[in-house]
Amino acid sequence: MGQKKCPHCGEWSNWTVNINDACEHCGKPLGGRDLEYHERREADTKANQEQWIFHIKETDNDAVVVLKKVGNFFYTIYMAIITFIAWLVAVLPG
Repeated sequence: MGQKKCPHCGEWSNWTVNINDACEHCGKPLGGRDLEYHERREADTKANQEQWIFHIKETDNDAVVVLKKVGNFFYTIYMAIITFIAWLVAVLPG
């Protein structure tokens, strides 16, 4: 356990190296930019997971989850082949 200067009020507070720790003086999180970055990264990760062609939801049953994973696997293979063909078309004329 250490201390960290609050990015909001400038006072020192006890800090357990957790970005969600609150300042003892103003009550705002001590994470500052790290907390914003962490929240933005989680939002980006969630958006990337939802952009798959067969998005797997928590409410899907086991059979649907397996079928969606198989579909995502073959979609990934299909996109890899298309990307390779596009790369080949770009490289061959040179």
